[in-house]
Amino acid sequence: MGTGRLTIDLDAITANWWTLDARAGGRAGAVVKADAYGLGAEKVAPVLRRAGADAFFVAVAEEGGALRRALGPGPEIYVFAGHMAGDHDMIRDLDLIPMLNSGAQVKRHVSGMADRPFAVQLDTGMNRLGMEPAEWAALRDDLLARNPRLIASHLACADEPDHPMNARQLDAFRGMTEGVEAPLSLAATGGTLLGEAFHFHRTRPGVGLYGGEPFAAAEPVVTLDLPVIQVREVAAGETVGYGNTWAATRPVRIATLAAGYADGLIRAMGGRARLWHDGRPCPLAGRVSMDLLTVDITGLDETPDTLQLLSREQTVDHLAHAAGTIGYEILTSLGSRYERRYVGGAP
Repeated sequence: MGTGRLTIDLDAITANWWTLDARAGGRAGAVVKADAYGLGAEKVAPVLRRAGADAFFVAVAEEGGALRRALGPGPEIYVFAGHMAGDHDMIRDLDLIPMLNSGAQVKRHVSGMADRPFAVQLDTGMNRLGMEPAEWAALRDDLLARNPRLIASHLACADEPDHPMNARQLDAFRGMTEGVEAPLSLAATGGTLLGEAFHFHRTRPGVGLYGGEPFAAAEPVVTLDLPVIQVREVAAGETVGYGNTWAATRPVRIATLAAGYADGLIRAMGGRARLWHDGRPCPLAGRVSMDLLTVDITGLDETPDTLQLLSREQTVDHLAHAAGTIGYEILTSLGSRYERRYVGGAP
């Protein structure tokens, strides 16, 4: 095996969706944007559909088109970017639901396909996507008369339960939707965990499905096994890797592995992350390079064929903390060179 093996547990994704759906009182959809956070939407989405998800969320219409082909007719597919120029045919032919973010998108949608379903996205303080209060007030009556499928907003700080922004956005969303009979949606994974007040009619779990924080109870979804190319003895005082940043303080055994930042293993994790063998940690030694990692395996009693970078011992969030980033970036950066193996998910 010349490349790493990325194993994706579809049963764990299903279990995570069931748990988050139960937390939301049976109101959960599923966010599968960015190719299901890098894990393969064409594999993941049908499993979630069989688990009970009937609404899916993607970033752009092109993702929605690929998802429709994977799912077939039936489930709702919402597009966060809304109705962009050039999306007309995809929205119509593939039965996508754009989440209209501005007056310009409303005009584009109504003038071109007034009979097609749509949703509305409101800005409750994140200042990223959605209509601000004044724009919403001007368009509200006309849009509500057209029966939007969903009216949604997004929380900026849901991964920090005590952050005052959560309450401010909840109050803003309630104020902007007072008297509205259309289905409402505010919570992604973090919002789901904040409690019933944030659930409304539809929740949109994303990263929690794939084993990431802030869903601490999530089942681990990904395992990454990396092959050992070569093992060498390194004497005390010798250095390993680019820049001579790591020097042996004693005689050590260094394993060189076939993976690097070209495979999404962020360079900043060098010196902090570990790899694992049969529950025993092995620290990285030296910088992460494009195609290679060097690992101190002195503490092992044997020479392994592979070491694990992602496992129950080291989740995507553990690795993210070592790299000074977030689990989302780890997941969505996992490269194309890995052999991908899917387990579970049987119909």
